[in-house]
Parts: sequence; structure tokens; C-alpha cells
Amino acid sequence: MGSNKRGTSYRSFGYLEPGRDYRAFALAPELDRAPEELVPLDAEQEKRARRLLESCVMISLHEHLGVFPANIAESPEYTREGRMATAFQGLAAAHWDAVFDNLMDGILNIESKSGWKWTEVLHDLGMRLCDLAHQDFVIPATKVEDILEAHRTGKVAWIASLEGAAMIENELDRIEILYGFGVRAMGITYSESNALGSGLKEPRDGGLTRFGRRAVERMNQVGMLIDCAHCGDQTTLDVIEASKKPIVLSHIGARALWNSNRLAPDEVLKACADKGGVIGIEAAPHTTITRNRTTHTLDSVMEHFEYVADLVGIDHVAFGPDTIYGDHVGLHQVYAGALSLKEAQAAAGAEGPPNPPFQKVPYVRGLENPTEGSKNIVRWLVKRGYSDADIAKVMGENILRVLREVWV
Repeated sequence: MGSNKRGTSYRSFGYLEPGRDYRAFALAPELDRAPEELVPLDAEQEKRARRLLESCVMISLHEHLGVFPANIAESPEYTREGRMATAFQGLAAAHWDAVFDNLMDGILNIESKSGWKWTEVLHDLGMRLCDLAHQDFVIPATKVEDILEAHRTGKVAWIASLEGAAMIENELDRIEILYGFGVRAMGITYSESNALGSGLKEPRDGGLTRFGRRAVERMNQVGMLIDCAHCGDQTTLDVIEASKKPIVLSHIGARALWNSNRLAPDEVLKACADKGGVIGIEAAPHTTITRNRTTHTLDSVMEHFEYVADLVGIDHVAFGPDTIYGDHVGLHQVYAGALSLKEAQAAAGAEGPPNPPFQKVPYVRGLENPTEGSKNIVRWLVKRGYSDADIAKVMGENILRVLREVWV
């Protein structure tokens, strides 16, 4: 029921009085912040796209569903308040049945300068869950049946996900605590190294540590999905080898098309697929560009999709657009250091020809936010003549297959 969302009139923290109970900020529009640019279809294609949007279980493997300030420069003050609004209006206009929401991740600086502290993660998670508890359109999901129920009833299944595991420090039991609070997916590292392994920004990748191997085992035992989208190459390969269950690269692209630490080499993409995992294609600004398309748009993102699908097979590809509600490019500028953007976007050694100059964009045309992405990816696939079966796979079935194997 991806195209027939029930919707809601609820707005975040509607149980409180803004200005008295909490500091309110003017937030960015959830819809129409930038002109929507739908992939043009003829009448027959429109009919087919609508049918697929209704019948497919639509899952985004990686998004951020918080709404940012209209003045993006206010984001540090906003996030330090520890109270991020959820885009209920945007989700009601979208077609996602389930979304892996990665909360504040790299900008989680509620109590500290460096972020990712245990108490900060619990604060962020608990505040979001409290807000969700006061409405029934976006429902916390902890099992596959929750996703299918959201599809049947026109709701949105919200899946708590964390991009890195730094906050567990050297405490394995914290994995179980996070699971108990509803977290169902977690990255091994978020760009920089931690007690588990090496992040993608490090000059040398030491691979998965002994503690990291125990953490992988514990995540397998409790039924938590493992993500290596921000890990170094060797650490990712080690995780794939150590894990008894498939893993995901939730938001990534092909380094063969653009030489960047943020993207994965063929060896890593193949290893993930060979273990039964899924690769979610990334669309955050200035990531999945290509040597053929140096301006970041939907078409450059889909070039990565087609390359990865040809490399590993259609059964192992999905989408993790990694989009937000607000000025994503401005957010990157405000938090460039915390997000390790310079190191992440740097060339990953002498792999292939050098990158040509690329065009900076204010937003990714066709994929500006989670709502637009939920429409345009299917429209693009329809326009290119992909079969119903293949569209259903990449829009959700491939992810469901992995979740049925990993989640308990």
C-alpha cells in the first residue's frame, strides 16, 4: 500500500507547548523545499508505476527522517537541544512502507564535542520513541511482520538504526541493551576507527579487531543487522567473513565509477553479495557521481545502481538514499569535520583513472528528500523497462530476504 498512505495530522511533540516546554526552531518545509522533478512517463508507464507503488513492499535501507531548521546554520543549536522533529508530513506524502532511520548519527553532539557517547545515543533514541508513541501512523518496527503490516494498513514502519558502534565502547552487553530499545541495525564503524575496526577515513585499515569479532558474533546472536557502509575495505571483508549471517552496505556506490573512500571496490561489493547480503545505493549530495555524469542527479545515482546490479546480480541490490528533510548540502558544510567529509570523499589510492572535476550542486535533482526518492526511483526503473519482478526485488524484497535470515 505504498501509494495509499493513511497520513496523519500529528506534528512532533504535539503533546507539549513549544516555547514553554521546549525551545522551538523554524523548520525547513518537509515538501517543496526544492522543486519536485518527477521522471516523465507516458500514460501507460504512469499506470504501471502507480500499480507497482501500491503492490511492492517499499523499503529504504538508509534515511534520516528528522526535519532540520530552515536556517541550516542553526543546526548545532537545534541538535544540542536533543529534540529532533520527525517528518510526519513528508512520510505521509511518500511511498515508503518501511524506513531504516539513522537518527542524528554523526551530528550527535548533545552533551559532547565529539559525539556518539552512550548517553547521547540513548537520549536521541528515547526522545524519538517518545514522540512516536503519541501517534499511530509511523510505527516502531522490530520484526518483519511489522513491515508487512505497515504495507497492508497504509502506515510507515520505522526501524531504528545506528551508523556506527563507537558508543558500545568495550561493552558487548550494550548490543543487547540497544536491541532491547528497538535498534535493529548497526554499523561497525562510522568513518573513524573504534574498538571494533577501522573506518573508511583512516590512512591504514587494520581490519576487524578481536573485540570486533566478538561484537559481530553478539549481533548475530541477538538478531541485529550488521552494516559496513562506513568501514574500511579490509574491515568490511573481515566482517563478511566473521559473520554467520548476511550483512548490508546500506548506503554506498561503486568505486569503479568514482574513486572515493566513500564508495566500495568491486571486491567488497562481490564479497557482500556472495554472503547473501544487500548493497543499498547512496544518494547523499556529491557521493554517487560518476566519470560519465559529474553533476549529481538521479541519473548518476542510477548509473551506480546498474553497475552494481550487473556486477553482483539484481538479487543483491536495493536503495539507501541517505536523504534528509532540509538543506543537505548546507548541513554537510556546517558539519564537515564531524562527518569526515574531506577524508571520506578523498580518492582511495590509485584505483583506476583520476576523477575529473565535478559540479557542486545545491541538492540532488530527483532525490532531494525521502519523499521524492520514494517516487522517482520506481519511475526511473519503469521508464527503463525493468520487469515487475526486478522492481519488486530492489524496492524491498531483497531487503526482506536478508531480514528474515538475520532478525529473530
